[in-house]
Amino acid sequence: MAEQYGVAGLEIQALAERLDHAWETATPIPPLTESVGPLSPAEAYAIQARWSALRRARGERIVGRKIGLTSRAMQEQMGVYEPDYGDLWASRFFPAARGRAEVPAQLFIQPRLEGELAFLIGKPLAGPGVTLQAVLAATEAVALAVEIVDSRIESWRIRLADTIADNASYGGFVVGAWSRKLREADLRTIGMLIHHNGRPAAEGIGAAALGHPARAVAWLANKLGEFGVRLEPGDIVLSGSLARAIPAQAGDLFVVEMFGQPSLTVRFT
Repeated sequence: MAEQYGVAGLEIQALAERLDHAWETATPIPPLTESVGPLSPAEAYAIQARWSALRRARGERIVGRKIGLTSRAMQEQMGVYEPDYGDLWASRFFPAARGRAEVPAQLFIQPRLEGELAFLIGKPLAGPGVTLQAVLAATEAVALAVEIVDSRIESWRIRLADTIADNASYGGFVVGAWSRKLREADLRTIGMLIHHNGRPAAEGIGAAALGHPARAVAWLANKLGEFGVRLEPGDIVLSGSLARAIPAQAGDLFVVEMFGQPSLTVRFT
């Protein structure tokens, strides 16, 4: 059955609409890889693209991209050897005022919070051949960020194709203060600490994202280049989690800290 998806748009459309309904109603669905059978990454990206097109037709804006599966442990768990990516939709961008943001918990199904570094692209980046150094040269600023990952798939029972089709399990995001100085830091060794309701809950370093967060952004630029797409000035890129994802619910308070940067506080309301 999976072979049909590469040529039959009706199946892709139906699966995109299924994911969209789950998103809009905060109602989980069975894994696509169980309900329709095996899907290749290319087929899963086709579903993701169709879903994004549905949302854009209703006025959604893409403000950047997110990268997932950047840690070796997660890649081994999923049985893959490269990350995946999804779109950042403006409707789930929660601005931080003075380092604090409030996020409505009822929007999500089974949210988890991740601490990341965000890159603000200042010059076009088009693969193939984009390097870590090219990413740093094209970056306008870097910021401490929070990604809220969420899955439309029941109980997070995801395989690679499920999370790709599901817009790389995108839920929403918060970005802290942009810093030009942070571009010059050694992002591999920079540390992050996440407090959950007043207690230390997770810690990590920049090297958790493909060995260097800018290397993850380079991977994205090269991957997008395979589809004739480039990163544009003004795009925000979430470069991948630096620590484990923490389940979140209404009433939870998270504080994300990084040496030399203002902390970022996120409350689920």
